Amino acid sequence: MALLGKRRPARQRSGVSGLHKRHAEAQRPAELEADGEAVSIERLAHDGRGVARSAAGKTLFVEGALPGERVEVAVHRTRKRFDEAHVRTLLEPAPERVTPPCAHYAQCGGCDMQHLAVAAQRRHKGSVLTDLLGREGIELAHPVGLLAGQSLGYRRRARLGVKVDAQGDVHLGFRARHASRLVDIQACEVLVPELAALLMPLRAQLSELEAPRLVGHLELIAADSTRVVVVRQLRENPADLQRWREFGQANEVIVARLLGRDEPTLEWLGEPASLGYRLPLGEAELRLGFAPGDFIQVNEEINREMVRTVREWLAPATGQRLLDLFAGIGNFSLPLAADGARVAAVEGNPAMVARLEANARDSAFELEAYQANLNDETAVAALLARLAPDIVVLDPPRDGADAVCRALVERPVPKLVYIACDPATLARDAARLVHGGYGIVQAVVADMFVHTSHLESLLLLEHGAGQPSSQGV
Repeated sequence: MALLGKRRPARQRSGVSGLHKRHAEAQRPAELEADGEAVSIERLAHDGRGVARSAAGKTLFVEGALPGERVEVAVHRTRKRFDEAHVRTLLEPAPERVTPPCAHYAQCGGCDMQHLAVAAQRRHKGSVLTDLLGREGIELAHPVGLLAGQSLGYRRRARLGVKVDAQGDVHLGFRARHASRLVDIQACEVLVPELAALLMPLRAQLSELEAPRLVGHLELIAADSTRVVVVRQLRENPADLQRWREFGQANEVIVARLLGRDEPTLEWLGEPASLGYRLPLGEAELRLGFAPGDFIQVNEEINREMVRTVREWLAPATGQRLLDLFAGIGNFSLPLAADGARVAAVEGNPAMVARLEANARDSAFELEAYQANLNDETAVAALLARLAPDIVVLDPPRDGADAVCRALVERPVPKLVYIACDPATLARDAARLVHGGYGIVQAVVADMFVHTSHLESLLLLEHGAGQPSSQGV
């Protein structure tokens, strides 16, 4: 136990895994209907995989394949109603196929659509939102609008895994596609340059630690002109503590640690960082402070476009009552307060409510901040009754805002903006609202995570607006 967390001496490879018998027993069936078959890709599934049919008529989901392509597939998973496969041989490429910009694309699980031209990625995301709304009986009269920015160098926050293997080699990177193993990352094309520049120094730093096994992961943050590395330190190691202090000084980086296994505490190795980002407000700007662990949008350019769009859609009159639910640190609340709205902002986490209040004080814009359980329909209904908003803004997590939408049907508001990070839950919630008397006036996709199938969406709804429609911005 004295060596827990420290390097183990390298051991000689036997060349035979202790699990080899189990692996042999778990091999795929000898006969797979479509394995090695040449198929034509008909379309893209919502998650970006190509969809085809085998000669026997079974549906195939093919990773790395694009509509219009002819590919030879290798089946890696069989299911009762469909098979999952990947491209063994590309026979006829699609015009939209491009060379992925990242050298790690084939292994890394982060950016799964780099083989598709960016313009085509964005068209696909718009079609996903349209299709999911259509499945709920909502027909949009016009194509979905788009908020887009830079396709590379956009990510201002990332978490990298750390792993020490049986030979004592240290690995730093992201998870492999459909696997728990780490892919060693030498470079990352989607990180902002100031964070990408830290990858090689961090790799060298981990190799010099006395106990690299005590590091769970590293979080990289770029905020204003500050770079921060947060080390997930599972247990104290005094020698490595000093090494991290020296790393911060040598690389002009502020280093913090999340120390402890079950209930980690944040500890700055030196002067605490003042983390924040800025939003333009005409000729002025607003600064929003945050702490490691707080939710912020990783793409600064697209976040600014989203805030601009919401402000333009709502254009609140001075004194108009606006309720921002799932308000976070005030990303939408404070710009709308700056526009003259009388804002009440609600969050479920008391610590986030405190951060929201601090940002309001620092900005000199007035708002009321509340803590409430927004998954409780009764609590939401009480908020709506007490605050009587003219406008509601929703920015929920991936599981959506079912309780809020139920309450908004029972107590309608004239205008509502829904910002969603999951199009499926957005479609579910939008259906409840539309069938409850709201109409979709505007709809856009925000390409927050370029080169991935993940998409952010924004809907503007008005009660009594009638037939749903969509307009670009």
